[in-house]
Amino acid sequence: MNPIEGHLPVRSPLHAILAPTGIAVVGASSDPTKRGYKAMVGLIKDGFRGDIYPVNPKADMILGIKAWPSIAAIPGSPELALICTPAASVPGLIAECGRRGIKGAVILASGFAEIGGEGAELEREMMAKAEAHGVRIIGPNTSGVFNLHHRLNLLALDNVKPGDVGIVSQSGNMLLSLALEAQYNGQVGFSTYVGPGNQSDIGFDDYLRYLGEDEHTRVATLYVEGFRDGRKFLEVARDVTAMKPVVVYKSGSTEAGQKAASSHTGALAGSYAMTVDLLRQAGVSVVQHSDEILPVAEGLGLLQKARGKRVAVISDGGGQATIASDRLAEAGLELAELSEETRQKLRDVLFPQASTVNPVDVAGSTDANPSLLATCMEIVAADDNVDSVFLVGMFGGYSIRFAESLLGDEMRGAEAMVDLSKATDKPLVIYSLYTPIKPPALRRLHEAGLPIYASIEQAVRVLAALGERGEYLALSRQHPRESAIAPKPELSDLFQRARAEGRDLFEYEAKRLLREHGIDVPQELVVRSDAELGEATATFGDTPLAMKVVSKDILHKSDAGGVKLNLVGEAALRRAREEILAACRAYDARAEIEGVLVTPMARKGTEVIVGVIRDPIFGPVLMFGLGGIFVEILEDVAFRAIPLSRHDARSMVEQIKARRILEGARGEPAVDKEALVELLLTVSRIADAYPELSELDLNPVIVNADGYAVVDARVIVERESVNENAKESVA
Repeated sequence: MNPIEGHLPVRSPLHAILAPTGIAVVGASSDPTKRGYKAMVGLIKDGFRGDIYPVNPKADMILGIKAWPSIAAIPGSPELALICTPAASVPGLIAECGRRGIKGAVILASGFAEIGGEGAELEREMMAKAEAHGVRIIGPNTSGVFNLHHRLNLLALDNVKPGDVGIVSQSGNMLLSLALEAQYNGQVGFSTYVGPGNQSDIGFDDYLRYLGEDEHTRVATLYVEGFRDGRKFLEVARDVTAMKPVVVYKSGSTEAGQKAASSHTGALAGSYAMTVDLLRQAGVSVVQHSDEILPVAEGLGLLQKARGKRVAVISDGGGQATIASDRLAEAGLELAELSEETRQKLRDVLFPQASTVNPVDVAGSTDANPSLLATCMEIVAADDNVDSVFLVGMFGGYSIRFAESLLGDEMRGAEAMVDLSKATDKPLVIYSLYTPIKPPALRRLHEAGLPIYASIEQAVRVLAALGERGEYLALSRQHPRESAIAPKPELSDLFQRARAEGRDLFEYEAKRLLREHGIDVPQELVVRSDAELGEATATFGDTPLAMKVVSKDILHKSDAGGVKLNLVGEAALRRAREEILAACRAYDARAEIEGVLVTPMARKGTEVIVGVIRDPIFGPVLMFGLGGIFVEILEDVAFRAIPLSRHDARSMVEQIKARRILEGARGEPAVDKEALVELLLTVSRIADAYPELSELDLNPVIVNADGYAVVDARVIVERESVNENAKESVA
């Protein structure tokens, strides 16, 4: 196992709340149908080591423990209160908690902001009491909390054991599913669980910081329907992923799923694709399917990372070796090219008919000697071209399939694999047909900390997560985020003037912003009268020109007939100007038209789009993809949170499915990718430097083998400053 390194700069205040020495159960009950009963049972059954204070004005004793009529009557000051009473009672109880010195409260009740109207007002009242009395809130509308290493089990879940997987889930049923899956697995245990509920106070970023610091957690695992403050979460995730893996399953990937998320938690799910890109940018391992959550969490918790994505496959069956190779390629992994020395060592121990080209097929060599698989794993693990080793086949089942006498040799093979796992820093991942029946050799491997999977697909997803994490850690150290630039006063004045006039930047102003920060923008002239057309002719000569309307009231110039192309000579310019003005006045008679913009036609090339949005959850975000009509039809775009690193910019170019077009398709020359990378980095710096820039749209940017040309630029101006702390919607 690899050690967990690193540290977080700020210690979370949640340690005292989630690992309390005393707890008040407000609404404790002897009625088995009540949550106050379940919580008491969980605390007593698991042997909570601290003080338990049942609060119920109608009982003297609850489950053998003295009860108290009110929070004020409790002796001592427990750090945590579990409130099991109806929503209407919560604000007053929070005030009582604060007066008693209680630091945190878990609110189970629903009926708050998730139902809107009166519920939202009740939640605001609750938070006002919490802030006034210094009480941190988990929930409301939460499924509860456990911390198994401190024997705090407020859910009274049976058959969950302490381990190193920390979970934060907006779905109580998802937790139950993971708990049952872990029970079946037999080796996975949990550290802390929290249901964040409405996140009225404590959000995902707070819980992630706590799990990052928790000594009992080796991997943080989150089921997310919506973030309250996505930008803050990304910052915390960058800190935590430098130390330990973070796994996220984000629901709401479809329109139907987004609506379901909204009705369930009051969340307003945003762009799923954007959220996934930004999470991965911060080093988070994002899983696409719910049945991958626990396998990936277990694999990352045990193995932490691989150096890269080169996998050596060892198989005792050609069919499954082929399947494994297909799945590895689909997951963005590659079959390692084994050295000739490695292949010769394999030939020395395997039958002549065995294939020593990766994937390695032992071709019957192990039928009477299954421990030979461990020898093969050791040989390929020593190859510098290999980042991880994937054993595929029937290991653990030889004694069942062929002869009971092979059990001893299988056990020796298992011990050799355990020894190899301790001697190498390369992950060893095992898929076996016999995993569901847990034969002795597989049990030994699992108990020793080697992940065993019953599905090639799940095993490959774990290998992908290990490789992605290893590459992320290496590249994030090599490529820190680009340093900020200072805004230029004269350009800041452009924004202030536009804001005062209630408009966005004119295209020529947007291009000035780009040009003065080093972006290659073609020369252009603003023509406000017929008399100025001669200057355009004198400046550009016989070069074919484009002409576009300049108006704060016409955003979509082509729709209004406000664009003319391939104009040569003053007569053509004069005629085009008259037609543009007439068409635009017909389109919007009240539109204020400042003039027309004249610029040389760009050379033909590949059209891309570069955009910036200020997302209400994640803040400034950069977008890149194919431009023109393709961006709307194909939706083949990549997103990154601003500011970017050089690796972020390069990975955006490599991520889009249409990257083969950029590389030169059907004999066309490849575009200048490095120029694109510089463009993305510069746009990122500009968006970071000018908070007044609400949106930016460069579409199209025409890219060629020797650079690019920004054909059209649109900058939307932020009309008012946004109070980041007031944002309540989620993505």
